[in-house]
Amino acid sequence: MIAGTDLRLALGAGAAWVGLALCTGRAPGTVLAVAIACAVLGGLGTIATQRGTRRAAAPAFAALCLALVLLPFAGRLYRARASPLLALAASHSAITIELTVHADPIALAAKGVAGAPRVGVETSAAALLVDGVRQPVSGAVFVLAPAGGWRDLLPGQRVRVDGVLQPPLDPGSTQVALSARNRPELIGRPPWWQRAAGAVRADLRRACAGLPSSVRGLLPGLVDGDVSGLDPVLAQRFRIAGLTHLTAVSGTNCSILVGAVLLLLTRLRVRRWVCALVGTVVVCAFVVVARPSPSVLRSAIMAVIALAALAAGRPKQVLPALGAAVLGLLLWDPGLAVSAGFIMSVLATAAIVLIAPRWAGALRRHRVPAGLAEAVAVAAAAHLVTAPVIAAIAGRVSLVAIPANVLAEPVVAAATILGFLAALLAPLWLGLGASLAWLASWPTRWLVLDGDWFGALPGAAMAWPGGLRGGLLLLGALAALAAIARRAGPRRVLAGALVAALVVQIPVRTLASGWPPPGWLFVACDVGQGDGLVLNAGPHSAVEVDAGPDPVPIDRCLRQLGITDIALLVFTHYHLDHVGGIVGALHDRRLGQVIAGPLLDPPEGADLVERTIAVRGLQVSSPRPGTAYDVGAVHLQVLGPAAAMHGTRSDPNNSSLVLMATVGGVRILLSGDAELEEQRLLLDAGVDLHADVLKVPHHGSAYSDPDFLAAVHAQVGVISVGAHNDYGQPSPHLLTMLAVLGVPAARTDEHGDIAVTGTPGHLSVLGHGIAASAGT
Repeated sequence: MIAGTDLRLALGAGAAWVGLALCTGRAPGTVLAVAIACAVLGGLGTIATQRGTRRAAAPAFAALCLALVLLPFAGRLYRARASPLLALAASHSAITIELTVHADPIALAAKGVAGAPRVGVETSAAALLVDGVRQPVSGAVFVLAPAGGWRDLLPGQRVRVDGVLQPPLDPGSTQVALSARNRPELIGRPPWWQRAAGAVRADLRRACAGLPSSVRGLLPGLVDGDVSGLDPVLAQRFRIAGLTHLTAVSGTNCSILVGAVLLLLTRLRVRRWVCALVGTVVVCAFVVVARPSPSVLRSAIMAVIALAALAAGRPKQVLPALGAAVLGLLLWDPGLAVSAGFIMSVLATAAIVLIAPRWAGALRRHRVPAGLAEAVAVAAAAHLVTAPVIAAIAGRVSLVAIPANVLAEPVVAAATILGFLAALLAPLWLGLGASLAWLASWPTRWLVLDGDWFGALPGAAMAWPGGLRGGLLLLGALAALAAIARRAGPRRVLAGALVAALVVQIPVRTLASGWPPPGWLFVACDVGQGDGLVLNAGPHSAVEVDAGPDPVPIDRCLRQLGITDIALLVFTHYHLDHVGGIVGALHDRRLGQVIAGPLLDPPEGADLVERTIAVRGLQVSSPRPGTAYDVGAVHLQVLGPAAAMHGTRSDPNNSSLVLMATVGGVRILLSGDAELEEQRLLLDAGVDLHADVLKVPHHGSAYSDPDFLAAVHAQVGVISVGAHNDYGQPSPHLLTMLAVLGVPAARTDEHGDIAVTGTPGHLSVLGHGIAASAGT
């Protein structure tokens, strides 16, 4: 504790925060009763304090702060409970509703039909349309919708949409969910400041258009939190490396910009009131560019607090200011009480201004250079105080976050300042904005290298229990380590043990995993609900068949297999659960030839493939039956189809390329998503389907012909399927057919990555954990 620090506001804000979090999800009457009780207790404590009982002052102030946030919160709850939306959601009613968008749509991990992307959108209800009559209504609505039509909506936009209401995703919440049935119908225009922010962000993307793809996606995220173009694999590696805060709007962004301006003005000996005015203008510009969402406003407030304290050199004033900010933000948005982003923002701000200076001083006393001492202290303080929250959310702890952040720290300011200037000037002069973006790209390239390298290290993140218990467990462990570290003797032992653990963890984890197995021939990657298949063409080389629905799992699988060269990339058809991961498959890998099925349907999948490979100067070809490819150790022959099929139950599925691969003498039938019609055509054409390994068609769906399965005479069947998928796959009927044929089935939802090794008649099948959801 800092001597002389006024803790009343900090304690009051802490009490209000904890109390509000505990009351979230409670009945309005319960919240009101607690608020009244706190107000009474606070009043009695205040009277006791005035009569000389000093010990009652702190509890009385804390009770009054709690009452201050709970009373309006109870009123909000009463209004929300009175909304007809909750009753309609309880009966899963189909409605037409007018909504106002409040934040940028976010991509959802759960995909739609055939891997189609979906988004979630924070909105509030404005009106219901009942029998053509508009009825005003209020309440928070979380929209679940296909990405098309929703992805580019600006905050403040009003829309009309048909959908089915669902009860709140969180049982204690008053926010209902809406499954949208159609694209949104736009009503009016967003406010001017949201349009201005959208235009600035769009112009920054245009200014970055000539930069390398990884830099082009990261730089807007550094400046204004726009991660729409960020490589998903790079984003995942940033998460593992503890660098996610660089790609999200945070107080750091605002602090850097305002700090740079104030430093320049101070050097020019500008008067303080002018500095304050200019600083305020910069903060307002940041809020507009990054969009005035709750998270941006919160970040701006936290940045101003941190800067004011650091600039004044008076950390004693941080806690009162931080406490006041927390109280104000909780009054404005009570939902922040249970927001992980809010928790981490407050903790990181407090750590940077209270803990980091002391640690930096200690490092300097041990002869660590001044700049390095501050970088290490800030990175360590911010990471350690937020680690329990991250562990509770993600179920993992980054072991490389501190060195990754230390290496990132020196260039973040340059990238942010130059990028912000590019954002401001690009709307006025795109050429100048592009030049500034090019300058900003050089420090950004360093950040890409930093995050990519640390995030790809085996063992960079350690699994940890998630949820509240996991967070508290890590908090206890860190507290114990801190207590040990305060003693000189144990400190040396502790430091040596931690260094040894980190040095051993990363290389030993890879060696001990036993993956990939020696002599592997074929691997079905655990990519969730989709296909991502790899044939061993030689050292670090492969033939890849399909890429799954998401970039991260297929990149993880290929990286663990040591694949750096995809000599031949095959897309059986263009459903997104087969092509959606193409960016991950090609991440830092060479690409040879690309072939695909004959039907360009669905068009969004075909467009994705064509756009992605066009950057490399390649085109897709569609081979005829009988076409053969010899790629290293792989012989691949196309069995069908002769032409795109039409009028079937699913034309894209029945137009899948069906391939026979031979690796090390083992025949592997790769059947894509072929269903009854295509399977029957192959049988009627007398195609030799005999194989040692069968990649079971269409994720084990029921649409398989028993004669087709029997004609393969497989020793093993491999089913690429996602856990808990919405399609009921693999079908019990299909599993029964395989059992009758005596074909054992290995499933990615149960065994993770599945590798086949051995020789004909002596095959071995090995699984490697379930990792698709973790992406590590």
